[in-house]
Amino acid sequence: MSTVTIEAAQTRIPERTTETTAVEDAPPGSFVVTLIIRRYIPETDDEPRWQDFDVRVLPTDRILDALHKIKWEQDGSLTFRRSCAHGICGSDAMRINGRNRLACKTLIKDLDPSKPIYVEALKGLPLEKDLVVDMEPFFEAYRQVQPFLIANSTPPGGRERTQSPVARERFDDTTKCILCAACTSSCPVFWTDGQYFGPAAIVNAHRFIFDDRDESAQVRLDILNDKEGVWRCRTTFNCSEACPRGIEITKAIKEVKQAILVGKP
Repeated sequence: MSTVTIEAAQTRIPERTTETTAVEDAPPGSFVVTLIIRRYIPETDDEPRWQDFDVRVLPTDRILDALHKIKWEQDGSLTFRRSCAHGICGSDAMRINGRNRLACKTLIKDLDPSKPIYVEALKGLPLEKDLVVDMEPFFEAYRQVQPFLIANSTPPGGRERTQSPVARERFDDTTKCILCAACTSSCPVFWTDGQYFGPAAIVNAHRFIFDDRDESAQVRLDILNDKEGVWRCRTTFNCSEACPRGIEITKAIKEVKQAILVGKP
């Protein structure tokens, strides 16, 4: 969240819902933390609004745990996505204290729980409800780069396409993408240009462009050699900082640019 957005939230008198668990029943070491969540219910709200929740947590609890406690114990209308809860599915990406993170990987103790924790939906994608955004623009860009192995020739021996460990290592980093959209929705170009492919789509194109078993690298390079392709990247490194899997996204984008310039991976 930008400073302006946080300050704007702090100057308003938000709704507050208080955690009701008796102190005597609280687990040892637990404490109350305030989550300020940007709510939006399309049936009743004209604009998003901020709502405070006080919830009792342990230092090792995750933001996802706190959101579950709010939904199960205080306000069942709170809406967010989650699935595996272990940093693999990527469905619970959201903005936490102004940074794109996975709620299931963000520990309370790592966020200075003495201060309110701000939680809102990802930027740059249409807001549907509370912390849920419409992911279709993100997946449409992903589909356009043809993120799958394309090989029409008969493999040696007619059975399988083998690959050496060295060749696999060439694109190993970009195989880690979990399509959480944290990188793409942290990109200032993506916020202002609805046609830009975005970092995640380029990362997934990279994964196949540099796979020596694939036979359509040039097709993807042609797709990305577009005014809304890799040349829109401004190398701000927001995407690399936001990636929960530690992918060197800016480096991958640079390698795709170089491949376009030389005409091959």
